[in-house]
Amino acid sequence: MALTKFTKIQSGGGGGEEVIEDDKISQQTTELILSLPREKGWRTPYVYLFQGFWCQPHEIQAIITFQKHFQAKDSDVLVATVPKSGTTWLKALTFATVSRHNFSSFNKNHPLLNFNPHDLVPFFEYTVYDKHDKVPDLSNMHEPRLFGTHVPFASLSKSIKDSNCKVIYICRNPFDTFISSWFFANKIKPGSLPTLALDEAFEMYCKGVVGFGPFWTHMLGYWKESIEKPNKVLFLMYEDLKGDINFHLKRVAEFLGCPFTLEEENRGVIENIIKLCSFQKMKELEVNKSGTFGRNFENKFLFRKGEIGDWVNYLSPSMAQKLTKVMEDKLGGSGLTFRMNS
Repeated sequence: MALTKFTKIQSGGGGGEEVIEDDKISQQTTELILSLPREKGWRTPYVYLFQGFWCQPHEIQAIITFQKHFQAKDSDVLVATVPKSGTTWLKALTFATVSRHNFSSFNKNHPLLNFNPHDLVPFFEYTVYDKHDKVPDLSNMHEPRLFGTHVPFASLSKSIKDSNCKVIYICRNPFDTFISSWFFANKIKPGSLPTLALDEAFEMYCKGVVGFGPFWTHMLGYWKESIEKPNKVLFLMYEDLKGDINFHLKRVAEFLGCPFTLEEENRGVIENIIKLCSFQKMKELEVNKSGTFGRNFENKFLFRKGEIGDWVNYLSPSMAQKLTKVMEDKLGGSGLTFRMNS
């Protein structure tokens, strides 16, 4: 498939010219993008409604490549998340748990001390399939293979759904997720774009126009799958992990078929993994103060506060009321509830 470097292409709807920032999008994908509904983006000029969720042009290209080429193995582990919901933390915990027999958490040369978790558990859409003209050979990767994604469950590759691979999912209360997303978007946006105002971002969020959103569709997709197939999908909440990380890390290990032994518990293996993967520990590492991951996102922007309830410092009472109403309308009756404060 021929590649073309696109900077500006004629818009299919609304008139004028539309900027496509990715310089390696195929002609076929470009034509598809121009046929999709679009809205103003958070950190790109536009986001597009692709397969029922909002994403950027380069993400659409990567997801198409992922869906076409990825072949899951039964031993694979997929860390799936709503953006800004504890992704980095869960990737670190998962890697440390799965690899603990190869890399002791007591080891001063542990990979998590020298690599960002996103390097060890790479995103399908930002790293693995970022170059669709160079499809990677993943067959010789060390097993279990660990991957990450923000893609909704419905759009995961067929091989993932058909295989016995495991999916660990985490989400966070939408109030804190919104604030974290707003800060992150303004930190990583191109300098050519203006700062995204809180009020404007909030209205977009409540309409569901946010990366890989609507957030309620994203959550419900994995939530329902975890109920129907509890051996396939483990559904976690950020607030629960913050409340009792020891208990939930044991859940993760058991779900992945590598439970902690009594001897490991007595030796402090669980506590050491928790300490190794803690927010403060990861934030202070040199590799996370510098360096980049994926599409040159700076590692330092991944660590802000990691607190529960920080939203109260930014959202007005009327905004809180509006988002509460959105959650009641979209998530009511699902059984999903969130802890909003620490």
